[in-house]
Amino acid sequence: MTIQINSTLLETIQGDITRLEADVIVNAANSSLSGGAGVDGAIHSAGGIAIHDELSLIRQEMGSCEPGEAVVTTAGKLPAAYVIHAVGPVWQGGESGEAKLLAACYSRSLQLADEKNAASIAFPALSTGIYGYPKPEAAEIAFRSVADYLKENEDTTIKRVSFVCMDEENCCELSKQIKQAYTAVE
Repeated sequence: MTIQINSTLLETIQGDITRLEADVIVNAANSSLSGGAGVDGAIHSAGGIAIHDELSLIRQEMGSCEPGEAVVTTAGKLPAAYVIHAVGPVWQGGESGEAKLLAACYSRSLQLADEKNAASIAFPALSTGIYGYPKPEAAEIAFRSVADYLKENEDTTIKRVSFVCMDEENCCELSKQIKQAYTAVE
């Protein structure tokens, strides 16, 4: 499913984010920036030691990365120029500011991609794995955050935003958001 906002194409893809060619791949990082399971582990494994080494330097400089924030490293062996490590919130029932933090992950990642003059960026479904964010709510926040950023930043360098999901449920939820936006435009 695809939709265009200003000059940027948004799409959903079911597949492996570590194999997608994009200027920027977003990683669902943990606050220690030390690698983990799921998307984080896959990106660290596929990207190789260069990502680990840069994150070590970042940790020495700033310590941890708070939820809603993000940092940039090389992409190592990945088919990208950069990896943006975005730290999403852990789901705590929805009353602890999780939605605001999740939205911040997407907007901060887009800001960083623009700073790197990226033409394309690929997002996983942030916080929907081990962090337990409900997939329908996470998809709505992801789409709305990206759409808002693109509408507010018409001069963005980003021409393609891909939501890349390993599982069918996340892909379907993100496709629903795009379909709703598309039908609202007609």
